[in-house]
Amino acid sequence: MTDVDPARMTLRIEQGKGGKDRDTVLSRRLLEALRGYWKIARPAPWLFPSQETGQPLHPTALQRAYQLAKLRAGIKKPGGIHGLRHAFATHLLEAGVDIHTIQRLLGHGYISTTTRYFQLTRHTEMGPDSPLDLLERFGPAPE
Repeated sequence: MTDVDPARMTLRIEQGKGGKDRDTVLSRRLLEALRGYWKIARPAPWLFPSQETGQPLHPTALQRAYQLAKLRAGIKKPGGIHGLRHAFATHLLEAGVDIHTIQRLLGHGYISTTTRYFQLTRHTEMGPDSPLDLLERFGPAPE
């Protein structure tokens, strides 16, 4: 419970990928969902304890929940839960977040690691319009 910081709107991830601890962004929508869950379940000290042991959920439990959610949603595209990190990084980049901020949010020590996470859409790969095409905004070309 102490890993949710509503004042800073961050979520502490301990022993994440690579055994690293990191802070990531906490959306207002997720914060409200977590508050609703907490009011009902009152979990302590873990936000999502294992029903059998009371300890944190095992990574395989999270993988099973992810695969079940994909199945229920009718998603047939292959890929595991780690793909969510790639999608998170890509969406941040497409939203205009600078690469160094994304590097920090993912907890990467090297920018080269962060760049491997980006799975750009066709629209993004195409890039912005040509500067010549932008001239149309200023009216027709002189004859």
